[in-house]
Amino acid sequence: MSKSGREIELKLELDPAAQDVIKRTGTIEGFAAGRAVSKTLRSIYFDTSDQALRKAGISLRVRKSGRSWLQTVKIGTGVKGGLSSPVEAEHPVTGRALDFSVIDDPAVTDKLAETIGTARLTECFETVMKRTTRQLTRHSDGARIELAFDTGTILAGNGSQPLSELEMELKSGPSLALFEAAKAALKDAPFRFSPFSKAERGYRFAEGRELQEDAPCFAGSLTLATGISVEIAFRDVLRSCLAQISENRLAVLAGDHPQGPHQLRVGLRRLRSAFRLFKPVLNPATMAPLDRVARAIAAEAGALRDLDVLIDEIVTPLAEKAPESISFQALLEHLSASRGDEAREALRGHLRSAEVSGFLLDLAAYTECRGWLDPQNLDQSALLAQPIETYAGRAMAKQWKKVLKYGKRLEDLSIPERHEMRKALKDALRRGVLRLPLPARQGQAVPEAHEKAAGRFRLSQRRRHGREAAADIRHVRRTASNPGDRLRHRLARSAEPGHVAARQGLLGRHPENTEILEVKASFCSEAHHCNSW
Repeated sequence: MSKSGREIELKLELDPAAQDVIKRTGTIEGFAAGRAVSKTLRSIYFDTSDQALRKAGISLRVRKSGRSWLQTVKIGTGVKGGLSSPVEAEHPVTGRALDFSVIDDPAVTDKLAETIGTARLTECFETVMKRTTRQLTRHSDGARIELAFDTGTILAGNGSQPLSELEMELKSGPSLALFEAAKAALKDAPFRFSPFSKAERGYRFAEGRELQEDAPCFAGSLTLATGISVEIAFRDVLRSCLAQISENRLAVLAGDHPQGPHQLRVGLRRLRSAFRLFKPVLNPATMAPLDRVARAIAAEAGALRDLDVLIDEIVTPLAEKAPESISFQALLEHLSASRGDEAREALRGHLRSAEVSGFLLDLAAYTECRGWLDPQNLDQSALLAQPIETYAGRAMAKQWKKVLKYGKRLEDLSIPERHEMRKALKDALRRGVLRLPLPARQGQAVPEAHEKAAGRFRLSQRRRHGREAAADIRHVRRTASNPGDRLRHRLARSAEPGHVAARQGLLGRHPENTEILEVKASFCSEAHHCNSW
């Protein structure tokens, strides 16, 4: 019997210990679960010498299960938000050799012929997996899902690489059921959305390219094509944010690298900025719960990030330059204890929770299942279909107007107002780095329009950094009676909310800004010549 249809799978990675816990779970809330069935699968993948199938988004394999062999062609093998939906054609074959004569779908055979041409197909790599499956049926609507735990290795040449993955294949029902089943099954087990199919993992391993797992993840390159709709642009932005957030969740849980919480907060802020940017075209009822959880996680990551900056970028460099008569040891020990015992463990405790796992799956479902649709908004379809250039131009102009409102009275702004201006500039910059295509002015290319807008936001941010840092140092000089008091007062103020910019300015993190360099030089000179510490 043959099959040629669209396969919809949710692919998640989790460690074998977490897999074992879920396997032993007798019930999954909201679903009837069949008994577990285990078998060993050996899969051999084929391609041309120049990887024509891979480049075309096609995987071709034969798989042995027991004494039977099955040939599978998958067309459209990309994975987004852990979700894969290729067209799949499966047919029994007699052995490990390929046999295109059994394929009864002309569209599949034509695609293979077009892609392969006269090239020769050879074995590239293989996988050996122990697969344990359970059949799930949702009580509410009868949606059916196959839950498959895969544990095994990828083999290429003389090497091997372990792989542990959870696949959930939708047999019938809406795609949303996959994410709801994952929430019910995983609960608080940390996981990663699989960025690649098994085939792509095999190619990468054969090339010697291994994933940097549990390392801090920076925002990936995101360039949106001109002419796409607002809805497609929003979806692509969400996918980028989701990847950054989910990867840095694992980075924070696995290690103490300061970029972990920082990039987690950056991803969450990018997400919340996207929500604000696209708010006029979204369903507020479905967006609000996601925004609320993102804000809470970002606040905890921010508390840890502030301590990282204070310890690593302010106190430690000053301690290294301080005279021997002044010890920063007690202060550093206190701050380090606060960072480890309070801020880091509070964040890790939350990141391990079922709430955060549910948030990531809800965000993925929102992204891939069009969770922003609002049945009550009759104008939404037209708003979502408009070109992104038109929408982005208006949105960026509105944000710049907000910044200019503060800028016109910059010297008279209070500390809270300066912080609000900083947030407005940050928000504008985050919107700029989302790479939304902007409408070009006459005689100006679209990329140039974008770069000019992003550039002026960065310049304004740097200038504001310099002015705030200089004003803060002048304030310390006026109010402190001696340099020792000035330093202690400065360190205390640097830990307050809204002073991140001043801290950055003090250490000259923007060396192209002359005013900041002058502030740093003046402060360091004063500290060096002080004998009364």
